[in-house]
Formats: sequence, structure tokens, C-alpha cells
Amino acid sequence: MNEPVRLAPGDEAPDFTLTTDTGDTLALKELRGKRVVLYAYPAAMTPGCTTQACDFRDSLASLQAAGYEVVGISPDKPAKLAQFRERDALTFPLVSDPDRSVLTAYGAYGEKQMYGKTVTGVIRSTFVIDEQGRVDRALYNVKATGHVAKLRRDLGID
Repeated sequence: MNEPVRLAPGDEAPDFTLTTDTGDTLALKELRGKRVVLYAYPAAMTPGCTTQACDFRDSLASLQAAGYEVVGISPDKPAKLAQFRERDALTFPLVSDPDRSVLTAYGAYGEKQMYGKTVTGVIRSTFVIDEQGRVDRALYNVKATGHVAKLRRDLGID
């Protein structure tokens, strides 16, 4: 398998229009003028992804106060994302990428190590996109636990 694309600071963030957990659509270009934290996670309602989503939920006020919108992306269907949002009182949009085309465009889908084996799947990643739609940060293989706190420190957000 080919190495997945890796985005770098200054790259144009791949645009997308995807279905959300509410059944609406969200287009990245609709968020122009705002800074966006787009985070890719493997599967709704799994332990690590729940920890990460709840960390973003608990940090949302400070991120928004600093001008950031948070969007989560996974291959899960919108109905499962709605269950995830309800179960964990998530307060930011979750978008569904069932064919993994957007995840692939961001380099967040491909070969990864899991329990000592090489598998193909979603690579837990976070992208900070600036107001012009360019990548400010592209963080790959992030940890589910502690990542949001580190991201806030890196962005200078209390």
C-alpha cells in the first residue's frame, strides 16, 4: 500500500461537504473566516474516541473563546454519530465520511500499527485550519488521552 498523503503547514485544507450527526451537511468552506480544529477518530463510542471527544467537549468553551470551531470526523454513519452525541452530550458537529475519501485526502486513513500488527484504518489525527482554509498544524498518530490539553498548550489557550 502507498504511504498516505501527509499534509503540512501552509497546504490548502482539502474541502469537503459531509453529513453531520444531525443529518444536515457541513462544508469546510462554510467555516472560512474561522479557525477550525478538525479531528479524525476511528470509531464513535469506543473508549479512546469517547475520551478524546469528551476532552474536546470539556475544552470547547476555551477553544471557541480563542476563535476555534471543533469538528470531529469518522467513517461512522450519521445515526451512530447522533447516538454518540446524545450519549456523551457532545456540543460540536460530528461528520460522517463513510467512504473515507476525506480522511484519505487528509492523510488520516491508511496503514497504522495496532497491537503490534499493521492494519489499515483511521489514523487518529488533528488538523488546525486557519481562517483562509490553510493547514496551520497537521498532527498524526495523536494519543486519545491528553491530546486536547497538549493542543491547547501548543495553541496558547488556557
